[in-house]
Amino acid sequence: MTIPTKVNARWIATLDDAQLVVAETTLHSAFRELEISEKSRSGSRYVLLQGPAELVSAWHRWLLVNNEVKARGLAIRHA
Repeated sequence: MTIPTKVNARWIATLDDAQLVVAETTLHSAFRELEISEKSRSGSRYVLLQGPAELVSAWHRWLLVNNEVKARGLAIRHA
């Protein structure tokens, strides 16, 4: 599955539950990788929405998909 650069409700609606879980897991991993890097770089000054555009974009993409996962009542476990 290819995850678009601009995640939107229309794309999310095309996904079945299994695809949605895969997309959520993939986007969460990408976001966490960027977040960990930024937290390491900025330390106590870390503020998510004041971070680099790439980090904020990754968070937003994951958030949109994660909200749909919750709306559908699907269970997600992150390692």
